[in-house]
Amino acid sequence: MADFFKVLSEVSRLQIVCSLKTGTKNVTDIIECTGLGQANVSKHLKMLTQAGIVSRRQEGVCVYYQIANPFIFELCDLVCDSLSIQIDYQSKQFEALESIRQSR
Repeated sequence: MADFFKVLSEVSRLQIVCSLKTGTKNVTDIIECTGLGQANVSKHLKMLTQAGIVSRRQEGVCVYYQIANPFIFELCDLVCDSLSIQIDYQSKQFEALESIRQSR
């Protein structure tokens, strides 16, 4: 499980995963979506494929990548929702502290 989350902990890999949310893409399409370089995209796609997050299929000379299991987006949504709640809570704490500071 640690290795799985380690793969997802890199911003460029998350960008690639997000670019595949709309469907199957080849490396050129992923580069256009993410703005990452070709060597960088290829390196990260290899890691994502080895982790089972992305699958690939070859058609002639082209290789197409897609999300292997869409649950990855549910997982990302859960994490994002949790972080949003945490940030909102911290923001309210800062506002309360600021209110106390100003009332002195």
